[in-house]
Amino acid sequence: MANTKACISGIHGYVPDYVLTNQELEQMVETSDEWIQTRTGIKERRILKEEGKATSDMAAEAVKGLLEKTGTSAEEIELTICATVTPDTPFPDTANTINHKIGAANAWGFDLSAACSGFIYGLSTGARFVESGRYKKVLVIGADMMSSIVNYEDRTTCVIFGDGAGAVLIEPSTNQLGVVDEIMHGDGQGRQYLTLKAGGSLRPPSMETVQNNEHYVFQEGRPVFRAAVKGMTDTVRRLMERNNLTQDDVTWLVPHQANKRIIGSVADALNFPMEKVMVNIDHFGNTTAATIPLCLWELEKELRAGDKLILTAFGGGFTWGASYLEWAYDGA
Repeated sequence: MANTKACISGIHGYVPDYVLTNQELEQMVETSDEWIQTRTGIKERRILKEEGKATSDMAAEAVKGLLEKTGTSAEEIELTICATVTPDTPFPDTANTINHKIGAANAWGFDLSAACSGFIYGLSTGARFVESGRYKKVLVIGADMMSSIVNYEDRTTCVIFGDGAGAVLIEPSTNQLGVVDEIMHGDGQGRQYLTLKAGGSLRPPSMETVQNNEHYVFQEGRPVFRAAVKGMTDTVRRLMERNNLTQDDVTWLVPHQANKRIIGSVADALNFPMEKVMVNIDHFGNTTAATIPLCLWELEKELRAGDKLILTAFGGGFTWGASYLEWAYDGA
């Protein structure tokens, strides 16, 4: 069992029906379609509007589609890892809420909080459980309802974020294709630049924190931009060097959909042509932990067994890293 390789054996995504366009945002905050597209590349994003619905509901829909697509029953799932910064509640965790909603009665689960890097952190974690030989069917989900923590009077953040969920099934590989390597980092020195200032044990909710809008995403753009480009570029370059990969060897670079300028800067620094870079930020926006699985889901039909993919992300905290995997099956 020591040589077991973990692979992604299926992927599915879910986004809400409601489309929040740049034109609608023009009526809500001082901005314009041109301003938003020039700075972010975003034309629209999806927002979960249904009353009583939360992150777990989007994740459950993504998982139901995944299970149907892969011919897997919910009872077969052994472990669920949910990467999110917008859990339904601080506790109980969202992963086990998802298990309940999909009927995964034999699974246990936990949430993983690494902001926009959450999915690649979760992929690395889930792969280790499968590689150990103890688990054969593990769900890794990236899901965030960012509209629940965005201030729609703050044009620096409200134009960026959307809601969505993506889920993958990780199983032992049957063809020796799968997760190969990763480089992950975290540095709490960056927490002041991209954070949620209140709501935790440091600043519990109070009248003051609510009045000061401290329960919404705060971002200081310039230091985040610089750190994101450097962090993703460095880890991808090191990962490629460690695995003797050239740009010609890599089929797809799959970056976190933070901002089109960040994506372009990373691609330029790495000499990747944009035709080999997955991008869907224009119609989904930044869905935080969901961006990478949503990209893979949308372009699944383009993927073939043996394709070499590098996933890379950067998130609040700061967290960042890159994963190298060989895609295990031909896309639908």
